[in-house]
Amino acid sequence: MPVVQVSLIQGYSSALKQQLCERLTEAVSASIAADPDAITIFLHEVTADGYMRGGRSRQPGSARAVPEEPLQTAPESLVRDFLAAMEARELERASSLLADDFVMRFPGSPPMTRLTELVEWARGRYRHVGKRIHALDCCDKGDYTVVVCHGELHGEWPDGTPFDGVRFIDRFELRDGKLARQEVWNDLALASP
Repeated sequence: MPVVQVSLIQGYSSALKQQLCERLTEAVSASIAADPDAITIFLHEVTADGYMRGGRSRQPGSARAVPEEPLQTAPESLVRDFLAAMEARELERASSLLADDFVMRFPGSPPMTRLTELVEWARGRYRHVGKRIHALDCCDKGDYTVVVCHGELHGEWPDGTPFDGVRFIDRFELRDGKLARQEVWNDLALASP
């Protein structure tokens, strides 16, 4: 049964401490294959005047913003919301989830920065496409979060013929609560008539 103990200077929010405990649990579980229910995390807090480094009192470092929704699902929810808006062609709603420097790349496409570019590029490839999501995997990389989404595409070719069961993988990078990058891989070229 792994036990992790962390000392923090007082001043961090309950939400941030909860996020830290969840991420430490995930890191231990991934590193030593321990069941998360068997992992114990203790956070010990010390007062700022009870801590010194280099002979000087220190203040806690600034915390990143913590989303108000459940912590483990915030990045996945953002990706699901974006994909649902795109499938419904609600481009304004989908655009509101993008960072100012957002870039996306699809098989055979140049890098695109606006959703209208994607819609125009895809116009001759299919009439409609939807995604059946099998799984979303999330990984924090420090200053950004990666969400990998995979499943199957379904829809209609330009002539109206339906297609289904086409594999896809989308890799998203999220920074500051917005989608910054989308890389897409799929088997549409292999499935086309």
